[in-house]
Amino acid sequence: MDIEIDYTHLANLLKVLAEPNRLKIIKLLADADHELTCGQISTQLAISNSTVSYHFKAMRQAGLTKTRVQGNTKFLSLNQATFQKYLPNFLALLK
Repeated sequence: MDIEIDYTHLANLLKVLAEPNRLKIIKLLADADHELTCGQISTQLAISNSTVSYHFKAMRQAGLTKTRVQGNTKFLSLNQATFQKYLPNFLALLK
């Protein structure tokens, strides 16, 4: 079964991923296999919460991640559907 690919969307995904900290965040999420908070990612990557939040927004808008807010805490997880459709096997490259 062939899946119709939106190449404009794929190009946008690749543009968002073409940033080292975003790749590191994606790897952390893939390795954790569960939601992580902005603070957890900030600590593990030694970057500020505001920088992590900036990357959260770009990745969420591209459809790479999902964000859940509980109180003042943002939880980030991978949007597996996007990776399966547009970037199959991509996460394996980061392992």
